Amino acid sequence: MSKIRLLIVLGALLVLGAVNFSIYGKERIKREGEIIYLDLMPKDPRSLMQGDYMTLRFRLAQEIDTAILHPQDSTSGALLTQVDRTILTTGRGRPLPPREGQNGIVLITLDEKRIAHLVGQPTSNTLKLRYRVRKNTIWLGTNGFFFEEGSAQRYESARYGEFRLDRNSGEAVLVGLRGARMEAL
Repeated sequence: MSKIRLLIVLGALLVLGAVNFSIYGKERIKREGEIIYLDLMPKDPRSLMQGDYMTLRFRLAQEIDTAILHPQDSTSGALLTQVDRTILTTGRGRPLPPREGQNGIVLITLDEKRIAHLVGQPTSNTLKLRYRVRKNTIWLGTNGFFFEEGSAQRYESARYGEFRLDRNSGEAVLVGLRGARMEAL
């Protein structure tokens, strides 16, 4: 086997290994992660190109976005972690706009219904939640939920996204949608 073919095979094995490792990590979070709920505001219930899906916007993502872009105008600005402030400010302490592909961590706490809320200082019951900047907006795990064709009516009453959260990394994986009374849809 030539060196070029060997390099191609090794490259392919490396890519397949990385993909499988990522899949394994998401499946582990779905199995073992802590259940949290995020308030959601559905929009755009159909995509003709991709089948039936619901685009999701989360209240918490909007609060993080506001805190990043306008910390002086928002009480949420005080809720960014020190890590986020370091990443998101210039040397003079002025906020920088979020950059495409940027990752960050915010601190959350869960209320009695396990709904996540931003907090400013760590306590014994705070959790880390990882976010990403995609298309100039904050993403928390995902921004879409796909469902079987013809079942859109079932998800019209969605009020919360159900996530599994990895306590160590802050990575969240969407596992379902819930109604106003936390009933599974």
